[in-house]
Amino acid sequence: METKTIILSLLGLIGLYLFATIFARPLVLLGKLVLSLAVGCILLVLVNVVCGGLGLHIAINPVTLLTAGILQVPGVVLLVLVNYMII
Repeated sequence: METKTIILSLLGLIGLYLFATIFARPLVLLGKLVLSLAVGCILLVLVNVVCGGLGLHIAINPVTLLTAGILQVPGVVLLVLVNYMII
């Protein structure tokens, strides 16, 4: 093999590595956000099922999903307290 071919192959591999790392980070963050939203949705449904008999209902919409998803249990407690204060 020629030296030029080896150098171009190595540069191509380095470029492919950089390209993959640039696009992998946002996908990892997006995956974490989707997982957080799923956990938040499960927590909201659980609160609605358990506290439904007490007259407590938290609407499941994008704002409450983000609050419950990002803050997890403290976010659900916050939503319950806000719902209690408003009603």
